[in-house]
Parts: sequence; C-alpha cells; structure tokens
Amino acid sequence: MEKLLRVDNLTKVFSLGSVLSRIRITAVDHVSFHINPGEIFALAGESGCGKTTAAKMILGFEKPTSGDIVHKGKRGEKSTNEKVWFTEGVQAIFQDPFGTFNPLRIVDRYFFETIHNYGLAGSREEAIALIEEKLHAVGLNYEEFSGRYPSEFSGGQLQRISIARALLTDPVLLIADEPVSMVDASLRMSIVNLFKKLRDESGVSVLYITHDLATAYYVSDRIAIMFRGHIVEMGPVEDVLMNPKHPYTTLLRESVPEADPTKRWSERISLTELEHEEYLRQGCKYAGRCPHATDICMSEVPKDVYVGNVFVKCHKYSGDATPSAVV
Repeated sequence: MEKLLRVDNLTKVFSLGSVLSRIRITAVDHVSFHINPGEIFALAGESGCGKTTAAKMILGFEKPTSGDIVHKGKRGEKSTNEKVWFTEGVQAIFQDPFGTFNPLRIVDRYFFETIHNYGLAGSREEAIALIEEKLHAVGLNYEEFSGRYPSEFSGGQLQRISIARALLTDPVLLIADEPVSMVDASLRMSIVNLFKKLRDESGVSVLYITHDLATAYYVSDRIAIMFRGHIVEMGPVEDVLMNPKHPYTTLLRESVPEADPTKRWSERISLTELEHEEYLRQGCKYAGRCPHATDICMSEVPKDVYVGNVFVKCHKYSGDATPSAVV
C-alpha cells in the first residue's frame, strides 16, 4: 500500500541563549513514521516532547534542519518560497477553537473566503450549498451558523466549525493538534467520534496529536509515543498501550488519572526543570527517570528495533529484536 505521508529522519534543531552561551536543542531528533490512506495515526507524549514541532514542519510552518517529508509520493521542497506542496490536500485543526477565529468577524466569512480563494463555487448559492454540506458532516446546519460571531458558539461547536472549514477543500489528511484539549470533557468524545466518521465514511486520514492517552486509544489505528524529540515506541494502538514495551510508555499509562478528574496525567509527569538536561543527555533521553537504566543507557543512544510488530527505542530489547527498517 502506498503511504499517504512518510516522514524520514525528520530533525529540527533550535539555538537557545545568547551568542556567548548558546545551547542547541534538538526538538525533533531523526523521527520517522508514515500514515496510510484512511488511517488515524496518533502522535502522543507530554508537553515539550516535540510532537507539535513535527506537525509544524509537515505543514510548512517550520523548516526542517534535516530529513524528508513525502506526501503522496512527492517530496517536500526545501525552499521556503515553494509551499504549494505542503497545503495540497492537507488541512490543519488547532488546539484553541476560539483562537482560530477573530472575535470581531462573523464566522461564515471565513467559509466564503476559503471558497473564493480555492475557486470552489461559481455563485453564492453554490457556496452556501457547499457550506451546508460540510456543516452537516460535523452535525451542524447553516441556519444556526450563519451571521454569528465566535462568542455565540460553545467551544465544542466552534471546534466542529473549524473542522467543517477544513473539509471545504476535500482534504485527504487532517493534522489535528490537541483538538480536544480545550473542549469540555462531555464534548470530547463527539469530536473524536467525528474523526472516526470522517475516516470510515470519507477515507480521510488524521494525524492526531495529543497528550490524552484515553482519546488516543479510542480513536487511533496506530500510535507513536514521543519523548524529548525521539519516538520511543510505535505500533498498533492496542499493542502499544495494552502491552507497552518502553518504560516511558508504561509511565504514561500508569499516570492516567482515575480518581481525580481535575488532574491530567500530563500535569502529574510534567518535569519542566529537567527538560534541558534530558534534551542534552548523550545516551537514552529517558535514562534519568527509568527504573531499568544501566550504564549503557547513560552513554549510548538506543538502537531502533522491532519487537514483534511494535517499534521500540530501548536498550532492554536490543539483544533479542530485529533492527528497524524505514517505517
């Protein structure tokens, strides 16, 4: 099966500090994965792991330091002046639905502008019919949408409107960056169910970026777990989350809150004071937290191997697994 999107050794290095004390942080470190047509692929991890930076490079908002992005067999251009490739059949959905729209503009203007810019309709009547079709796909209708400002919608409604706007161009890939993190808990499942519906009924693929393992497990076909710029485990979502191989994946599972719904697991494991130390670590980035760490973990980066059909980056499995091929 031809891959819809393939990312090969994608790397992004940022320089922090002054000229005299500059530190180079590798926010995304030789990351490779692929997305199949009609698949929901989750990129999960705590804040600061590099998942949003990876998404920005795929969308063309950030220029990779190195690596390749191949979409439908076409390689991404290195030139910042050629970004047509990045938007062809790809649309983004962002975390904050209220930040997506200007509070002083009527929401339907964004839809008419998109239709005009892409030449999607020959008349206003055709444009309204197209808008109605996409709103219906997300459970809304034109009457309750037309002529209203963003503040007149709930967060859940506005996120559905963001998705409907993205669907105007009939994309083959949606890149959804934390799309339910600012939506009420009662509405999260309606949004993720919408992604499943789009996959099943329209064949739309989704890159689902999240720190929420519960929704990732529910909505995804495959999942990659990121930590400090590396993918540490990747495979079918059932295998990765029900039988985790990497100690970090195990920690994430155990950190999902159960008794107190006001606390997110990402807050419980947030150790921002360690971020620089972990990013700059020479060996395994997770060695400082790992209960199974040995001397080799402190000095050498683990090899990429497969244990069954699950990719894992851990010295624990290097002796009894097969080397990883390009995913």
